[in-house]
Amino acid sequence: MRIGIGYDVHKLVENRKLIIGGVDIPFYKGLLGHSDADVLVHAIMDSILGALGEKDIGKHFPDTNNIYKDISSMILLDRVYDIMLKSKYKIGNIDSIIVAQRPKMAPYIDEMKNKISKTLNTSPKNINIKATTTEELGFVGKEEGIAAYSICLLFPAD
Repeated sequence: MRIGIGYDVHKLVENRKLIIGGVDIPFYKGLLGHSDADVLVHAIMDSILGALGEKDIGKHFPDTNNIYKDISSMILLDRVYDIMLKSKYKIGNIDSIIVAQRPKMAPYIDEMKNKISKTLNTSPKNINIKATTTEELGFVGKEEGIAAYSICLLFPAD
């Protein structure tokens, strides 16, 4: 078995969609990034790549390449899944945390779990997503950005 950790953060700005866990969340701001800036999916991808001993998503999907401009992070997650399969591993489980002052994530977590588990071809029971605030402290608490953490356990594929 192999374990990997991932982290991502993006700035909140006006005139962008807020997409987290592959879900379009209604909010007056969205996350700034070269792709759709989905912090949760980015953290999950980095945790999978870390467990595989691979380089991070910036090396696999550089923001200097316009092919990734505004791309859905779910497409990139599917590509990371392919890397995992070629390495002959499968998901044991993923545990992740979204850190956001607002909006509240609870109404969207089941949909996020379902989308991510479908892309990774695993049971939604193997994907855990939690959300927390920073009690108005720091850049997250001031609603300047959103962060996410993820840890992933991989097992050799049968």
